[in-house]
Amino acid sequence: MSKFDEKLALYKGEMEKLGLSFDADLLTAVTKGLGPSIYKKDAETVSGSDQKELATVKNNFLIKKLGLADGPKLDDAIAAVIEKVGKSNRNKYRAIVYYLLVKELGQESKY
Repeated sequence: MSKFDEKLALYKGEMEKLGLSFDADLLTAVTKGLGPSIYKKDAETVSGSDQKELATVKNNFLIKKLGLADGPKLDDAIAAVIEKVGKSNRNKYRAIVYYLLVKELGQESKY
């Protein structure tokens, strides 16, 4: 099993633990899109309480990568996803947060 497959299995297990249904192919595509960041302990997770971190998610992923226009809709989507993953959950994996943002904003066609 490759390191990528191990990470993917971890994310799938976490999604199941959270009781979230998911599209395995889309989760794989989003995870691949994150590149080597999934192997770095600090970069692998998202801090839901750090405004600077959430601004980075919005600017680098939603605006630059997905090409969405800035606005309150993006902030609402981020807040909804952090709520789904659990504010107190220490393992807010970036791949899962990004996957849920793609679903929340209906951007599956970008993958």
